Amino acid sequence: MSTLVLETLIDAPVERVFDLARNVERHTETMGHSERAIAGTTSGHLEEGDVVTWRATHFGIPLELTVEITEVDAPEYFRDEQVDGPFAEMVHEHYFERISANRTRMTDEFQFSSPVGILGTVVDTLVLRRYLRALLEGRNRELESIAERQTD
Repeated sequence: MSTLVLETLIDAPVERVFDLARNVERHTETMGHSERAIAGTTSGHLEEGDVVTWRATHFGIPLELTVEITEVDAPEYFRDEQVDGPFAEMVHEHYFERISANRTRMTDEFQFSSPVGILGTVVDTLVLRRYLRALLEGRNRELESIAERQTD
């Protein structure tokens, strides 16, 4: 399984960043690729036990990914796991650390593996790691921008 770890420092309170990161509408807004929630919890904040199906186009291919929020420890952590979708396995852990009253360290730990054995491992290494890192970095930049503009 491949693992990506990204760290983003955001000048906003941890509670705001945590809520933005698990908000369905913000997810749609920050991911691009015509991504949208099509089933399950399709609006508001995702909570433990919620299931959502996302539809997006990647590499010109329309894909659906269904994830379940399997753990929430507000405002420090949540975890989503693929229930159904293109990966053989996918787990995304989100960590939020209060640095100060208005500064948060957000860390993504994204674990994934492609189907089809050794061929999937080659695709992970040559293509998906770079693509998914860029996708997550773009989302994090957008979340940072929204969080830093917003006032409570």
